[in-house]
Amino acid sequence: MEKKLYRVTEGKMLAGVCGGIAEYFNVDPTIIRVAWALLAATGSGILAYIICAVVIPARP
Repeated sequence: MEKKLYRVTEGKMLAGVCGGIAEYFNVDPTIIRVAWALLAATGSGILAYIICAVVIPARP
């Protein structure tokens, strides 16, 4: 079975990117959100989140 990366639609905070990444790697979404917040503090994380929200498809 092939794993695919999707944005989540249930339990999302903003666009569902962190939840989708957490599902893909089978970890707690809170860990991904904290890591992304630390990355966003540097400035590049905000741009990366916007790009991921556009590029990663929502779950059908």
